[in-house]
Amino acid sequence: MQLCLDIGNSNILGGVFQDEKILLTFRHDTKQASSSDQIGLFIKSVLRENNLDPSHIAQIAFCSVVPALDYSMRSACIKYFGVTPFVLQAGVKTGLKIKYSHPQEVGTDRIANAIAATHQFPKKSLVIVDFGTATTCCAITNQNEYWGGAILPGMRLAMESLQHNTAKLFPVEIVRPHVVVGCSTKDSLQSGLYYMQLGAIKELISRFSQELFIAQQPIVIATGGFAHLFEKENIFHAIVPDLVLRGLLLALKLNGAA
Repeated sequence: MQLCLDIGNSNILGGVFQDEKILLTFRHDTKQASSSDQIGLFIKSVLRENNLDPSHIAQIAFCSVVPALDYSMRSACIKYFGVTPFVLQAGVKTGLKIKYSHPQEVGTDRIANAIAATHQFPKKSLVIVDFGTATTCCAITNQNEYWGGAILPGMRLAMESLQHNTAKLFPVEIVRPHVVVGCSTKDSLQSGLYYMQLGAIKELISRFSQELFIAQQPIVIATGGFAHLFEKENIFHAIVPDLVLRGLLLALKLNGAA
């Protein structure tokens, strides 16, 4: 079995694969995972609770946008699983041509998403929208050229900003609102958070197409925790919640680690 882990600003997203099929996904609050023991014990516990034997984990891969946790994650993999993990980072094989001005600046979660998307939709122009702590939009040509894209505050981050920088606003559940014109503060916040994201995504997809995808309209893929909220908006060709994990699994194989 392979264990793939995406260390994000809010959560560590994990997935267990066997024969390219995903057996289990799980999340852990990043802020509660500061030491190798906390990480290792949590993962082993999750596996056992789901009737998976931790000793059967043969390979581990992770990507991270939280450098402070990289050492703890490496140590947890070695100490609790006896496996030296593969780390998706600058210099490894990805199958992509990175066109970013400074390639080392690209978040490795974005690279993992791109690896998986180009594998699932070969020789297609792609836009990947990842609804995480930040919402990222990435553009990849049909020649596997990763050009970059746009980064904007995610829905929860926007909500927290309103909560902490205003006197009367409060956190609300992030949902697809049942009205656009909110008749209460709660409804107004939910409408604003949702349609702010939706409007921005629609505009970015349109402008990406005008700027980069003139010859071939892109396939638009959504991933991340809030992607499901937008499934009825007819802007995505596919919603793949575990895209980053599938990209990590493919990176393992590209680099001869699996």
